[in-house]
Amino acid sequence: MIKQFLRTFLLLTFIFLVGCSKDDDPQNTPNPIPSNRLSTGDSAADFLSDELFSSLVIEVVYVEGYQPSQQSLDNLVSFINTRCHKSGGVELNMRSIAEPGDGDYDIQEIDDIEQDIRSQFNTENRLALFAMFINGKWHEDTDNSVVLGVAYRNTSFVIFEETLQRFSDQATEPDRVVMETTVFNHEFGHLLGLVDLGTDMQSDHLDTENGHHCDVEDCLMNYRVEAGISIGNISGGDVPQLDSQCIADLQANGGK
Repeated sequence: MIKQFLRTFLLLTFIFLVGCSKDDDPQNTPNPIPSNRLSTGDSAADFLSDELFSSLVIEVVYVEGYQPSQQSLDNLVSFINTRCHKSGGVELNMRSIAEPGDGDYDIQEIDDIEQDIRSQFNTENRLALFAMFINGKWHEDTDNSVVLGVAYRNTSFVIFEETLQRFSDQATEPDRVVMETTVFNHEFGHLLGLVDLGTDMQSDHLDTENGHHCDVEDCLMNYRVEAGISIGNISGGDVPQLDSQCIADLQANGGK
């Protein structure tokens, strides 16, 4: 069961990187403040260090009825504080929205929704992360595989919360907080440039067959996490952690 619904949700993260133009910036943000319209991994150092941004605001936008659990969001903040230098703190800015579409989404539709509703952008000393929790499903979901989350742009990720809730918290399914935390942390890990996606590797641990994932089996960034293989007893409450090589990469790029 876990293998079915987790198999593809992260593989699809990387299909859309080439479509993210560095010149597509509706903010007209003056230099040297980076745009929020760059490619995934381009703001890795900005997240990790406090050289340019000493604080972070997470704009959490959710479709009514699909609010992520507070514990999972707190776990994401804890993950950020563990790996990123943000002396000014991490702030959660939450609000609900009406259903923005018919329930089947591709990446262009997700990006269009963000452009319509995003309100937090990078400013002097403060970096902005956009996290959307949406109804419906990925437009290419099948009976055997579904997408739970996609990291796109340099400061954006989307979680298909309706799908995630559908496959969690039943007797034979993973605990929802564990499942949410795993997905949130993995997607944010890609925004941090893991692996070899804006944060250089200090040693060779890239799984070349599975695209921007770690070749250590029990690492949070291993592709096997998406297949439910390395999670093992996910229903018992264990969230995969970063292995030492991923941590070394982050530290070399300004992180903890």
